Amino acid sequence: MGFDENKETGENSEATDHENETHKNEGEPVSRQVSEASIYATEEEEDEPGSKIQLGPQCTLKEHLEKDKDDESLRRWKEQLLGSVDVNNVAEILDPEVKISSLSIVSADRDDIVLPIPEDGNPKGLWFTLKEGSQYRLKFTFQVSNNIVSGLKYTNTVWKTGVKVDSTKEMLGTFSPQQEPYTHEMPEETTPSGLFARGSYSARSKFLDDDNKCYLEINYTFDIRKEWAG
Repeated sequence: MGFDENKETGENSEATDHENETHKNEGEPVSRQVSEASIYATEEEEDEPGSKIQLGPQCTLKEHLEKDKDDESLRRWKEQLLGSVDVNNVAEILDPEVKISSLSIVSADRDDIVLPIPEDGNPKGLWFTLKEGSQYRLKFTFQVSNNIVSGLKYTNTVWKTGVKVDSTKEMLGTFSPQQEPYTHEMPEETTPSGLFARGSYSARSKFLDDDNKCYLEINYTFDIRKEWAG
């Protein structure tokens, strides 16, 4: 759900990718009809083997506090991370749980666009429309329960007519479980503008942790038009 004006979009990106594809196939006909399944498979293949961080065994909250309890600096750091969590009243569950409560697009040009999150992660039809050349931020709230979630990150990949035009990865951080939801705002971005920027796009957003556990995956479509919709 992101664009960077310095990244390739529109006609130039499509022309470059088409040129490269033609060279690779040495004159073989190039099909412009790319299925969503093959697009998403290509995205997964781009992850470099061996790039995953090898983490130690998971611990419950109580075990986290028991570890290195004689180290004063570590003890204070853990207490600061856990905040007001009452470890005596939490279940001893290894796996953290992260629930994305809300997603919205924030722009000074208009009221916030609150995006409904379907249970299956696949909004039906057009999810939202962006105005070309507009500045906006993605804002979301999420709740953490059961255990500490380490290295939570947001990724987003955008395609236009089967060509990847944008890819974003934002590290959110490490969060302890708490009753109050966390809020995060992405850096401000500007939608591309011009004839070749306008049109329909498909995209995939994910919220993952250091173990590559995915808490929410959304496959959606959106438009860029001359004006905001609604």
